[in-house]
Amino acid sequence: MQKKWWQDKFAYQIYPKSFADSDGDGIGDLRGIINKLDYLQELGVDIVWLSPIFCSPLADQGYDISDYYNIDPKFGTMADMEELIAKAREKNICILMDLVVNHCSDEHIWFKKAMEEPEGRYGKYFYIEEGKGEEPPCNWRSYFGGSAWERIPGTNKYYFHAFHKKQPDLNWENEEVRQEIYKMINWWLDKGLGGFRIDAIINIKKVLPFKDYEPDREDGMVSIRTMLKEAEGVGEFLSEMKRETFEKYDAFTVGEVFDARVEELPLFFGEDGYFSSIFEFGPALIGKSDNGWYDCKEAEREVYKEVCFKSQLKADKIGFMSNIIENHDEPRGVNEFIPKEDLSEKSKKLLAAVYFLQKGIPFIYQGQELGMENTVFHSMEEVDDISTRDEYQVALDAGYSEEEALRIVSKYSRDNARTPFQWSDEDNAGFTKGKPWLALNPNYPVINAAEQIKRKTSVYYFYKELIALRKSEEYKETFVYGEFEPVLPEVKNFMAYLRKGQDKNILVAANFQKEAVTLTLPVTCKKVLLHNDEDIRMERSTVTFQGYQVVVMEVK
Repeated sequence: MQKKWWQDKFAYQIYPKSFADSDGDGIGDLRGIINKLDYLQELGVDIVWLSPIFCSPLADQGYDISDYYNIDPKFGTMADMEELIAKAREKNICILMDLVVNHCSDEHIWFKKAMEEPEGRYGKYFYIEEGKGEEPPCNWRSYFGGSAWERIPGTNKYYFHAFHKKQPDLNWENEEVRQEIYKMINWWLDKGLGGFRIDAIINIKKVLPFKDYEPDREDGMVSIRTMLKEAEGVGEFLSEMKRETFEKYDAFTVGEVFDARVEELPLFFGEDGYFSSIFEFGPALIGKSDNGWYDCKEAEREVYKEVCFKSQLKADKIGFMSNIIENHDEPRGVNEFIPKEDLSEKSKKLLAAVYFLQKGIPFIYQGQELGMENTVFHSMEEVDDISTRDEYQVALDAGYSEEEALRIVSKYSRDNARTPFQWSDEDNAGFTKGKPWLALNPNYPVINAAEQIKRKTSVYYFYKELIALRKSEEYKETFVYGEFEPVLPEVKNFMAYLRKGQDKNILVAANFQKEAVTLTLPVTCKKVLLHNDEDIRMERSTVTFQGYQVVVMEVK
């Protein structure tokens, strides 16, 4: 495998609106991030991915971009962005931006011109079709609920939006659109960006002409994912984009790729893949249902283990996946993968170790290093997220009461991860001197960075140790390039794997339950590298693992 500059790095995702507010308006901003660069450097961050900060009406929290060449004033100025890139580089941190090019905002100049003249040049930048009588062109359901088609006032024409109606899809079949996108990408890379996280990119290829599919709900519509299973040719677009942009700058790129066919994965992140890496979303999909959040099941630990092992073995000979337990689109990972009654700093450390040391590029989402948890919703009036509001209605339509629907969506809401970063136990958790744009998690007096930085046994320090271990000269080669091999996969609620390097082998072993268990391992400990308990009971290859104990050891 050809070695690249990014393979031994780890990345930290910042949701700018909720990270640090420098001017007291209640919204996080670029100046706030600049002020926290020392914190990121001390943690050991190599790469920072910023969720969108472009000009946007924020129908979907910045994923509806109205101007790709400017910073939204809510976040600061272009001078702030350039300063952030420069100061981060001084600390050996490279900045990624969010590349959102499946769609733009309906307030983008291209779309405004398209609405003025749907048959004209800019009309061809989007998918605009005649309706079928009084019905939309086809029965596809948008990801946020309702038809994926919006009627253009005064006409029988509709424009297509896979997501929100204020996010019209760009027509990638139009070469002029593609060239405009590539020009914009290169403009940013010329400013010194290290690369991009690429949003929802599999959606750029549609099955054309548009057609109906068999409905999958009583609304008579069908998930767009049904269409994506048939779509062919996305690789032609992605190859061209890489050739025209990323490749010229040796940029790091990570794709948000759902619904890719297994046999095509090497094309996405293999030796000469479209992207450097793609996110591994397998764990995030555990228990999910196409019917809606009301039908979701608990993420069982055995299923989590099975999904991780399967994805690791699948990717081991291909390339580097990007591993996560949470992001801005998911609830907090500790609530998702640890039973409520077992949630503790000890169990949070276990989850950190078992995901972080798998093969791939580890991503930490802001606050994850503190073990931040899901928040509390008392009513739907406290909810900002559009998908949560849609799923609330889906639950009501399925027969649940308002109280039950609120309980259901509270567990899965994207707002769980978007509450402001908990810097301290001071007013507003030290996030802002004003009123936060989204209510704080009420547990911030207990879970916050200031307290954990002072305490060597905290979740924060455990993450620091994980990061330092993965970067250490002695073990880096094994953690970065070593093969992945499951260990004792048949033992219930026990998750262990080997990372096998050229001259060192490392075992990560975790008792994923509150009951102690004694096991004879197929390897012998040579040296304990990291653990989350006060003591380790070990005699040769026989180890007694206490509840939620994880041990990382070099083995013979």
